[in-house]
Amino acid sequence: MTAKIIVETPGKVNLSPRASKQEGNDMKKIVILTGSPRPKGNSSAMAEAFAARAEQNGHTVGRFNCAAMSIRGCRACETCYQTGKPCSFDDDFNSMAPAILEADAIVFATPVYWYSFTAQLKAAIDKMYCFVVGGKPFSGKECGLIACCEEDDLSALDGVRLPYERMAALNGWTSLGEVLVPGVLNVGDVEHTDGLERARLLADRF
Repeated sequence: MTAKIIVETPGKVNLSPRASKQEGNDMKKIVILTGSPRPKGNSSAMAEAFAARAEQNGHTVGRFNCAAMSIRGCRACETCYQTGKPCSFDDDFNSMAPAILEADAIVFATPVYWYSFTAQLKAAIDKMYCFVVGGKPFSGKECGLIACCEEDDLSALDGVRLPYERMAALNGWTSLGEVLVPGVLNVGDVEHTDGLERARLLADRF
């Protein structure tokens, strides 16, 4: 099965940079938000491949596994930052919010659950609304998408791809690519596709 990478206009947890192989490159802070409850699942494997290549290229990379965190849904109270914290209803999102805000780039990695993001990752995405309400500088970032699904039909990923693209457009982010891998279900299936290599190539665009 072949992964699909869509290349658009080119445009903190464990933030330890490695030496860059490319002299003179603009080194960036990249945050990866993963949504799979399976630590060794297919989207997680692609996120690891992306992170390893990005660090090899000299970027600093922080990864937050939303599925292992306690993040409740946005309550639309619009009292963001009024208590001194990004979300007035304190949970693990507040620990990751500063890294997201400071990042030059955000990468979302998720399997498809019922034709959409996993609930754990979607809760974190929804809570990013706090940056808008709080008037924080949230535009101008780069972003990328890594996603996979069980079905062979690539359109099964539309429920992740389309919201990602609209989110990027709304926030004024530059999408550097989408790695979309259909036809993977069991742990390790992605190793029989070009998804891992596509994830590395996506990292090279940052």
